Amino acid sequence: MNPKFYTHRVKYYETDQMQYVHHSNYAKHFETARIEWLRDSGISYKSMEDNGVMLPVVNLNINFKKPAKYDDVLTIKTALKQEPNVKIIFTYEVYNQENELLTTAESTLVFVDMKKNKPIRCPEYILNAIMHA
Repeated sequence: MNPKFYTHRVKYYETDQMQYVHHSNYAKHFETARIEWLRDSGISYKSMEDNGVMLPVVNLNINFKKPAKYDDVLTIKTALKQEPNVKIIFTYEVYNQENELLTTAESTLVFVDMKKNKPIRCPEYILNAIMHA
């Protein structure tokens, strides 16, 4: 659903001794891609939090196929897996500048009422923005 693309050039400090992007950096890249996906859909984390809604990650699955390397230009394709309800599930595909698929991933987040610290259904204004983006 509604794929969007985020581009990132691999920095030297993101790599390990093998000159591959260290696995811990992928979660950061997926978070940035997800935040930009929401922003492009008309929703910002700040506006959600100002309205008392937070989105903690409850699951992240990553499947590494090929390594990304220093100075690679990565394109992260981010999409929704299904219409959000209490959960919102994003899928990710990471490609290098040769358009090789390097990594796939999926993250599950839950809408939470910040005051009650309880899961809630996706607020209507968020659902409308996402579904009409």
